[in-house]
Amino acid sequence: MIQSMTGFGKSVTQIPAKKITVELKSLNSKNFDLNARIPSQYREKELELRNIISDSLGRGKVDLSIYVESTAEQTSTNVNTEAVKIYMDQLRKIVDTSEIELLKMAVKMPDALKTEREEIDEEEFIVIETAVKDALKEINKFRTDEGEALEKDLQLRINNIKSLLDDVIRIDPDRVEAVRERLRKGIEEIKEQADENRFEQEIVYYIEKFDITEEKVRLDNHLDYFQKTLDSSDSNGRKLAFISQEIGREINTIGSKSNYAPMQQMVVQMKDELEKIKEQILNVL
Repeated sequence: MIQSMTGFGKSVTQIPAKKITVELKSLNSKNFDLNARIPSQYREKELELRNIISDSLGRGKVDLSIYVESTAEQTSTNVNTEAVKIYMDQLRKIVDTSEIELLKMAVKMPDALKTEREEIDEEEFIVIETAVKDALKEINKFRTDEGEALEKDLQLRINNIKSLLDDVIRIDPDRVEAVRERLRKGIEEIKEQADENRFEQEIVYYIEKFDITEEKVRLDNHLDYFQKTLDSSDSNGRKLAFISQEIGREINTIGSKSNYAPMQQMVVQMKDELEKIKEQILNVL
């Protein structure tokens, strides 16, 4: 079962006097890349949270947001009364205005408000850590659901390529006969009597040169391997990407050797399906 790297998870926890909200968003990325927005007093715990998230999500560009909202009638920010008074006295000497206007200007000055530095509350952090794990459950469920949709699309594309490969195998005898006929017509146009033995030698040469038996077998094997990887218990986007490269190599070789318009049209269709596969794989964990 594959997983998508795209996901969203959210957890909201209410504790006495505070509401804690954790949000996790993830997008595709070659590696694990975390952007964390957390309260300043818990900044030193970022590495601990990073390890928890990395172990759970593996890869992806991840945004972590933690909001701690006070629901009690208290705040850690207070008016610095002495500083405001000093500012008002100084402003009064240079500005002729009312006391209310002086107050409005004074509270905008540096140090007019003072915030008491909050220390880490270990019990509160345990709640935050639990909320992060709950959000991880949500985002992993989201990723799994997205992975199911991705898997269905990838299976469809692989089956389409398999069907086109069957068509290639079916028309291959016609292709060989077309090569034989082109050579015969070429000889007739120059009005030369062809040596039948030499003619057959030339046919054998061209058939060997444009033979695609090995490519057909390898392509079929790669397609089977891709499907087995899709069905495996682990989600491995990197492995699927490597197999898709091998599929592309065989398709390209068949195209270059085909020398037959109907087969080349099928190759173009296979390439189109493969490009869609590669685009989807970019989002597979």
